[in-house]
Amino acid sequence: MTTAIVGFAVFALLVTMVPGPDTLLVLRNCVRGGRFSGVATAVGAAAGSLAWAVTAAVGLAAALQRWDVAFMTLRLAGAAYLVFLGAQALWAQRRAARAVRGEEAAEPEAPAVAAPTAIAAFRQGLLSCLLNPKVGIFFVAVAPQFLPEDASAFSLTLLFGAIDAVIAALWLILIAVFATSLLTWLRRPRVNRTLERTTGGVLVALGVGTAVETV
Repeated sequence: MTTAIVGFAVFALLVTMVPGPDTLLVLRNCVRGGRFSGVATAVGAAAGSLAWAVTAAVGLAAALQRWDVAFMTLRLAGAAYLVFLGAQALWAQRRAARAVRGEEAAEPEAPAVAAPTAIAAFRQGLLSCLLNPKVGIFFVAVAPQFLPEDASAFSLTLLFGAIDAVIAALWLILIAVFATSLLTWLRRPRVNRTLERTTGGVLVALGVGTAVETV
């Protein structure tokens, strides 16, 4: 049992460390609202991961994998949400650029766009994860590989989900803390605009790529 838990934890850590939409959202909200917004986004993403683990434990994620229409619908919804977040970031930067066009910002630490509230940041992280069915499929496909023969699939899958959620939260919070230490530099107008545009473009690309792959 201990070997299975440790093995899953190591595997989950390696998967979590691969940058994805959740990482981009944490970085973006750190720049916009500071460490607290980044941490709220991280906790939201971890909560979404835990919700998918519960779903997988009761077999709904497996049902989604077999039911093509439901899986496609959820993936398209997730793709649309990513495109929305990316387009929102690009549009906000365009408006900010128009407001300061021809002028050099006098206060380099002022954010270019409004900071998200803790609730909004948490919701963005949560929805980003919930609208990504690959997280549920991850549990369905990977968890059985670590299940001992004499273990309860339901309870151990829930335990794996809790472990994955904790690992995701700690890793994303670490990213938020590290990013916060660079906020003075990241909030310079040119750096901030570049980061927002890059993040927005990547989110849109991820969303479009997911939609194309689904169709």
